Amino acid sequence: MGPKGTLRRLLQLVPGKRRFGMCRFLPLFFLLGGAVEWTMIHLRAGRETFYDVYRRKQSERQYKRRMEET
Repeated sequence: MGPKGTLRRLLQLVPGKRRFGMCRFLPLFFLLGGAVEWTMIHLRAGRETFYDVYRRKQSERQYKRRMEET
């Protein structure tokens, strides 16, 4: 059995196929998204997190916009 068959077998193990159909995977994706968000907030790459970089870039853009207006 190849990787495609293994994946198909794993997907069949998720309960609720008859009642929810494809929507039975929504809680899994919700948890996965929460885990990614938590990682972006708490995991540091060097000295900064993703949101530190985002806030810095946003303030740089605002400063640049104000300098262009004046």
